[in-house]
Amino acid sequence: MKKAVIVILVLFFIQGIIHNLGHPVTPAFVRGLNIPDYMFGFFYSSMSFGLMIGSPIWGILADRGRKRLIMAIGLLLYSLGQFGFGYVNNMYLMVGFRFLSGFGVSASMTLFTSHMIEVSSPSNRAKHLAWLAAGLTLGAAIGYAIGGFISNNPIMVDFLGTADLRIVFAIQGTINLLHTLNVFLFVKEEHVIERTNKKPSFIESFRNIGKINKNLLLFLIALSFVSIAITNLTKYLDVYFDELGYTSQDIGNFVFVTGIVSLFTSIFIVPLIAKLNRNLIVILLTQIISILVVLYVFRANNFLLAIYTVYMLFIMSRSIFQPLEQSFIANRAKDGFFSSTMGIRQSFYSIGMIIGPLVGGFLYEISPLVLFNFSALMIFLGLIIFFFVYIRIRKEQLENH
Repeated sequence: MKKAVIVILVLFFIQGIIHNLGHPVTPAFVRGLNIPDYMFGFFYSSMSFGLMIGSPIWGILADRGRKRLIMAIGLLLYSLGQFGFGYVNNMYLMVGFRFLSGFGVSASMTLFTSHMIEVSSPSNRAKHLAWLAAGLTLGAAIGYAIGGFISNNPIMVDFLGTADLRIVFAIQGTINLLHTLNVFLFVKEEHVIERTNKKPSFIESFRNIGKINKNLLLFLIALSFVSIAITNLTKYLDVYFDELGYTSQDIGNFVFVTGIVSLFTSIFIVPLIAKLNRNLIVILLTQIISILVVLYVFRANNFLLAIYTVYMLFIMSRSIFQPLEQSFIANRAKDGFFSSTMGIRQSFYSIGMIIGPLVGGFLYEISPLVLFNFSALMIFLGLIIFFFVYIRIRKEQLENH
């Protein structure tokens, strides 16, 4: 395996740990400040809005060069956002700092993915992207587990002072500063396989955004619908656990298990599926499985048993879906525009991350089941559009033969 691929995997894995330390304590932290429950959605949506705005901008700048510097700047902004969120004690200012965190982290989220695409041969892209997603997911799971542990374990609470939950965000921001230095030192751009001699101008990159293929545009719209569902299922599952009386450590342990399942799927199953070269068909199947799982799990008599068994099929489907959709998009990117194209992809995904919590917060207040049913509906809408894209591509292939 190439050294550049290993470096990206390790750094993204570490980032997954760091950037999820605060998630298991966020519901309790917000509740402790006597902030209304619906603001939980606004906090997440403001961060997602930062992701949506920042991703294409960072991507376009990275296509011009100096990728690691751009990633480092973004990570510095993320640290500032996390410190601010933990310590301002004003829900309106907290929304602003969440936006700053999202705007900052969009640089590394976009550029780690585009860099992996650039250092990988086309035949290995789906496999390497699967490993990248697995590394982030496993890192996130470990981050959740650590975040829950240091805020609940009596020894760690006494040692770190995390009875004050602001300390968790301070720890997260501080460790992220060290991660920023590692990114700047170890990300090397000279290993890129595909690169044009002429670097695109900023204006040229924006013009390229306006020339998206219709099939790709439809695919990205479908991705936004799926993102709404994934975001709500991920974020409000934490709230649901909390409502049922489970601790942040219980949440962390569950997410850790999902990380192991995702890692197994990405390492052993995705490479086999990628060899079939039937990405769109597999994408359709993953969406069908996801709908059925969501409709069943939250109606099961034994929720804890269902969430640790049947729900893992959803985790596996999601782990298969992400590298395949990223590979589909990357294969339609022009040489020299990988970063900006993946920035566009992240923006469309972030649209779902904005709409999901905003709508989800009000639906959850009606009933958790209403929210989870809505998530299944969003996956279904995405499935319909993915199927339409598949039909269009098949028709084009038949016409060209």
